[in-house]
Amino acid sequence: MEETNSKTPLLAVEHLKKYFEIRQGFSKKLFVHAVDDVSFSIQKGETLGLVGESGCGKTTLGRTILRLTEPTDGKILYNGTCINDVDMRPYRQKMQIVFQDPYASLDPRLTVSAIIGEALDINGKAGSKQERQEKILHLMKLVGLSENFYNRYPHEFSGGQRQRIGIARALAVDPEFLVCDEPVSALDVSIQAQVINMLEELQKSRHLTYLFIAHDLSVVRHISDRVAVLYLGHLVELAPCDALYRNPIHPYTDMLLSAVPIPDPDESEKRKRKILQGEIPSPINPPSGCPFRTRCPYADDECAASFPELTDRGGGHFAACHKR
Repeated sequence: MEETNSKTPLLAVEHLKKYFEIRQGFSKKLFVHAVDDVSFSIQKGETLGLVGESGCGKTTLGRTILRLTEPTDGKILYNGTCINDVDMRPYRQKMQIVFQDPYASLDPRLTVSAIIGEALDINGKAGSKQERQEKILHLMKLVGLSENFYNRYPHEFSGGQRQRIGIARALAVDPEFLVCDEPVSALDVSIQAQVINMLEELQKSRHLTYLFIAHDLSVVRHISDRVAVLYLGHLVELAPCDALYRNPIHPYTDMLLSAVPIPDPDESEKRKRKILQGEIPSPINPPSGCPFRTRCPYADDECAASFPELTDRGGGHFAACHKR
């Protein structure tokens, strides 16, 4: 079901589930199926893009991998070691997150130096005040922030600059793996390009591995080695980046790519758009069988009866679909 590789991946999840319990009335319990039986792996130095509609479980999956949210079931493996039940403090230095909203993820009461320095202090990364200051200034320079910003507060910065502060904070503990949770979605397009280029340079210079969560498929194409497509908490397609964009197999992926704007107006007019009909089903009461069947033009009785397995279609291209 999952791709195989002779190397031990830096990160792997096996049949990962995250359900949130909600109550209806005094006694009835319901569960939101935010992440449902997801398996994949990420090799060291790789960028895996994770895409899907809003509410499909992308952020929950990223947070569950880091155990910021505890999994309901399944395994999380880091360098071959299951980390489901271990003390996460040593792994917090290896695994970090860059949050989506640069306006909400920084403490407005702390200066830039305090925000970045807090990670150094908690993890004992600086032996003296001078070393602490030098490391903070180095990290600021690394993400393109002037040393003049050292004692300024978050409200004095633009969105792009705040996101750079968040990235510097994540890098302060010398991590190996970063979950980038839609790190450019709140930024202007010109600033998005700068931040993406910076992330790519940091990946090369610091040998980082990324899980890059986004809903902008053109951004994902630019930065990712492989792309995973999530729908209603399920992984429906996983492929090398070029293969997925050139030949999407799952109907959901096909429709997502059809919605990506083409800069050339003549080419855009020629293209036949594939419109995604209907609303995403409730994760509290998902459809039987294939989760996409209620919106799929190819769905039949087989799709309602059984869930399609994620199978290898050749060249490391995996898809979960009965009909394609």
